[in-house]
Amino acid sequence: MNIEIKQWFLSNLTTSNSYASALLVVMYLIIILVIWWVCLRLLQSYIPKLTAKTETMWDDIIFNQRVIKAFATLIPALLVHLLIPQLFIESSPILPLLITTADIIIVFVSVWILTSFFNSINEILSEKDQYKGKPIGSLTQLAKILTYCIGGILIISLLIDKSPAFLLSGLGAIAAILLLVFKDSILGFVASIQLSANNMVQVGDWVTVPNYGADGDVFEINLTSIKVRNFDLTITTVPTYAFISDSFTNWRGMQYSSGRRIKRSINIKKDTICFCDEAMLAKFQKIALISDYITTQKQVIDDYNLKNKIDTSILINGRNMTNIGVFKVYIENYLLNNPDINQSMMIMVRQLVPSDTGLPLEVYAFCNNKEWKMYESNVADIFDHILSVVHYFDLELFENPSGSDFRNLINK
Repeated sequence: MNIEIKQWFLSNLTTSNSYASALLVVMYLIIILVIWWVCLRLLQSYIPKLTAKTETMWDDIIFNQRVIKAFATLIPALLVHLLIPQLFIESSPILPLLITTADIIIVFVSVWILTSFFNSINEILSEKDQYKGKPIGSLTQLAKILTYCIGGILIISLLIDKSPAFLLSGLGAIAAILLLVFKDSILGFVASIQLSANNMVQVGDWVTVPNYGADGDVFEINLTSIKVRNFDLTITTVPTYAFISDSFTNWRGMQYSSGRRIKRSINIKKDTICFCDEAMLAKFQKIALISDYITTQKQVIDDYNLKNKIDTSILINGRNMTNIGVFKVYIENYLLNNPDINQSMMIMVRQLVPSDTGLPLEVYAFCNNKEWKMYESNVADIFDHILSVVHYFDLELFENPSGSDFRNLINK
């Protein structure tokens, strides 16, 4: 066929054989461009109509405009591969170059289609509830990397006119380089599998990664990194493998539980702690939350001291209540009667180890409101009350002296 067409050109045009071939190239290029344009218009016209008729959305996502353009480009590339041998005789030195170029275009467009397909798969699965929080992006990124690698190997084999098996046989020699280049991708892929298998991190989790300064919600998990939107609206990108190699805190358990923990302490001046005398007990008995406790405990202590014939004229003898102990019971009763505290979870007020800043008295309880703003408001209300009632128990809070304290001391 190519000889007949060339002979027609040579018989009808007083041109050289090379000029006839050039005219044939221009003619075929025009035909291929027309075919590409027609294919693009047809695909853009009919495929969206067909996908719109279905009830599912996955076909609309897969056959998007990017995929349609890729298919419209693949058809002319295949035609170039088929028609170039008809354009030049086998002995032509330019024929191998043109065939190689056509093959490279086919490989490139095929990689384009596959990567678009993987992007669509990622979008489809990310919208399904059973896959939300799973590292789908990491798997699709790995698939795209493998596609790029295979496409690169095929293109190189076409350029050097060697079989892909020839390149793969020498892959061991450059394995170290590949491992170095793709170190983050390999570590990220392994970490993604471990994170998914152990359900350690999901999209939407509140995580804290101290080594990277991340404290916020996870909004993207991909092959090499996990993106965290911090509460100050900054974004921290943490390597995926860091969630395996380093320590981090996932607050998902708290979010799914029925309460958010309160663990905060106040420091009491140690020299204000004392035994309760009768006057103090009479004052404490007027406080509604501990009135019954004072009455009951006072009776228990009196019975014990009387039974053991203890001299109660000195408070150090026998059993006695202390103002810090009564204050501790008051805080517990206050928490037990607070509607913002989850009564089904741990409620405890405990003393920590005394230090040079006083005696720490810690509140350990769980707030019903887990939302950050409401939680902080409830905690503030609780400690506003605790700080306000300290002096009713003849106690003082420890504070480091300030400039005004020294000035008052000098003035005195």
